Amino acid sequence: MNSNLTDLSVRNFSTLTANFLTCALVLLGSVAFCQAVKGQGINVEVRPIARLITATPTYSRPRRVSADLKSNVTPTVVEPAAYPSLDEANPVERRAFEETNRERVKNGMPPFVWDAELCKMAREHSEDMAKNNYFSHVTPGGLRLRDRAKAVGIVHYQVLGENIAYNLGYDDPGAFAVERWMISPGHRANILYAGYKAMAIGTSVGPDGAVYLTQTFISR
Repeated sequence: MNSNLTDLSVRNFSTLTANFLTCALVLLGSVAFCQAVKGQGINVEVRPIARLITATPTYSRPRRVSADLKSNVTPTVVEPAAYPSLDEANPVERRAFEETNRERVKNGMPPFVWDAELCKMAREHSEDMAKNNYFSHVTPGGLRLRDRAKAVGIVHYQVLGENIAYNLGYDDPGAFAVERWMISPGHRANILYAGYKAMAIGTSVGPDGAVYLTQTFISR
């Protein structure tokens, strides 16, 4: 009788011990898993982001404003002081302009002349993209490159083109944009196109710190 009770007690103790150890292992595993998940959340790194789009050249014959009846965009008369000169360009715009001309000269091309009207146009497009959270040559309202040119009073030109870039997390966004443009066939073609004589950069910074760059080319 006592022997049976002893055996039963031993078995019960063994079972309880095994159950306890199992629970302990499960608990430790859960804690480790939670710590791993928490650690992943803490160690997540934000990677730099970059995007590019190029617009094919837009050709146009010089024409009077009144002759163009197809566009719904009304030309805006702006005082000359509203057009930023190269001296009034911000550091990112000037850096991108200088790096673009460096690439032109390196490839046997004449450097671009800064065009203040293009700078105004480019800035407005970058600001619109940053404000309305889109990335395209076409605005949410449907305005294309030539429409936006007309809106700032640019109506007489032979050829017009544009590169845009978006980057986040880079120390030198102007130079980085030009570097990426030069390894992209379409963007590179715009930069090295002999038909373009003038160019300007317009930039804007979005709420998240992303830099929007618009590079516009022209030959009048």
